[in-house]
Amino acid sequence: MDKVALSPQELSRYDRQMMIDGFGLEGQQKLKKAKVFIAGAGGLGSPISIYLAVAGVGHIRIIDRDVVDLSNLNRQILHWNQDVGRAKAESAGAKLRGLNPDIKVEAIREEITAANVDQLIEGFDVVVDAMDNFPTRYLLNATAVNKRLPFFHGGIYGMSGNATTIIPGKTPCLRCIFPEPPPSEKFPVIGVAPAVIGCIQATEVIKYIVGIGNLLTNRLLMFDGANMEFTEVRIKRKPACKDCCSCV
Repeated sequence: MDKVALSPQELSRYDRQMMIDGFGLEGQQKLKKAKVFIAGAGGLGSPISIYLAVAGVGHIRIIDRDVVDLSNLNRQILHWNQDVGRAKAESAGAKLRGLNPDIKVEAIREEITAANVDQLIEGFDVVVDAMDNFPTRYLLNATAVNKRLPFFHGGIYGMSGNATTIIPGKTPCLRCIFPEPPPSEKFPVIGVAPAVIGCIQATEVIKYIVGIGNLLTNRLLMFDGANMEFTEVRIKRKPACKDCCSCV
């Protein structure tokens, strides 16, 4: 890996995390060189992007087509009362740049489609799923598999959620785990659920980039906030999966 220099300000900012075993200066340099694509600036995208920004990921691209609505504010912590009516991408970009001026933040107001997904993701190291609809999730999954990019999935419902880390060719992909989408409808959610799942996703991204710890691969971690229980389910690739069956 080509070394990148850290300024005295950065060395001070990241001092405590560089103390972690296996992290150190080299781990921080890896984070500074990393380029992370985050799909969604809502309930999941908020904690994911916040914690990746403050950890020092050097280049974040966050995509969202929507504007901030009052009903978002119980969970989408990137957006504040004064942001109602503002594009989520614009609101997110301003907050993330304010949190860490030493990183590059691209905030794009655009819908992710089959026509633009390759261009949006091109050149990035990892893809993070912070969406709330399965058609776009499947599109991101298939693109990540095709480009052999790690894909960090998270989903929430009510006080519950789930997360897994997908490594194309080595783990089940999203469609292996969820062959059919759930019904498309407005669903309940309280802010602590995406906070928990988003933090798990951000942790996995950092571990992957730095190269420490054991990733949440071949496992679906399920969170039940009502009973404060975590359950781990072993998952396997499906040989007939139309998204990843040819990825070996």
